[in-house]
Amino acid sequence: MTTLSRRALNRALLQRQFLLERTDDTPLPVIKRLVAMQAQEPNWPYLGLWTRIHGFARDDLTTLLADRRVVRSGLLRSTQHIAAADDFRWLRPILQPVLDRTANSPYFQRNRAGLPAPTLMADGHALLGARPLARKELAQRLAARHPGRDERILAGEFELRTPLIHDPATASWGGWGNRSSVTVTALSCAVTEPTAIYELIRRYLAAFGPATVADIQAWSGLTRLARVVSELASELRHYTGPDGQTLVDVPGADLPDPGTPAPVRLLPAFDNAVLGHADRTRIISDEDRRMVMPGRAQVRPTILIDGFVHGTWSYSGGDIRLSPFRPLTVAQRHAVDDEASRMLTFLSPR
Repeated sequence: MTTLSRRALNRALLQRQFLLERTDDTPLPVIKRLVAMQAQEPNWPYLGLWTRIHGFARDDLTTLLADRRVVRSGLLRSTQHIAAADDFRWLRPILQPVLDRTANSPYFQRNRAGLPAPTLMADGHALLGARPLARKELAQRLAARHPGRDERILAGEFELRTPLIHDPATASWGGWGNRSSVTVTALSCAVTEPTAIYELIRRYLAAFGPATVADIQAWSGLTRLARVVSELASELRHYTGPDGQTLVDVPGADLPDPGTPAPVRLLPAFDNAVLGHADRTRIISDEDRRMVMPGRAQVRPTILIDGFVHGTWSYSGGDIRLSPFRPLTVAQRHAVDDEASRMLTFLSPR
């Protein structure tokens, strides 16, 4: 098998993520290509699309959310993502075991002691049957039915166990940080076909490959995928990675020349280009990873230089603060400043 260097994997990832060259595509096909985009806070996917699409404007995504062609909900690794609505309907059932695993953790179990999960689910669906509810109101009503339990944890468990989409107003561009005013609506999802897991793997590889089974599992949160990948073996391409690991890829996928220049890019917090693999050294070193992910639930916005994470950035008070991990050359500094200036224009209030 052909052996791929870490730099070759880096350039493949950048190309498939539209980070080697911005695309002229509209946001919906880009979101579908990426499968889903991390949206722990509603503003971050806007920046993820800006850094990937020529001429992206905020209204381009806001309109898709308002029309419910794109939805925000719990998805990969039990975290908030945006996805095309037609993809969400088949993705969520495949990933539901991951969300159930989170809901079965001691944090939720202790709060629900003596209350069967089916009862909680039935109550939640009954409350949402008449109309959408604000998360806070849903939590209060669940707690009224089951006194003595933390209302936020009850509502959080219900949201993990059933597909709820967020109202467009609070899933769209607005204030920074998570928003307490989110309204949720229950969404019916398609019955999962047994072959849907194959499509999930193909879609992942098209956006993140070549990759190992461990990479697919880390991205999705699913486990025991080795057998599923082996069933696809005859249609996949196989490579050897820089550490001798077996990599798989969809046929016909491009592998750019490892020497292809990579422009400076500013990635939003939690971007899946950084989080999409078990072995993330194709884009960030283990040493730098600790500075980007200092806590379990924290992934800072990053600066890519020559395709690899070279620092972090933040936005506050109308300014972008750049924090490179190592000294930059004059040319690198100019390129980073230019990209930050362009992003600042996008971020600035109209």
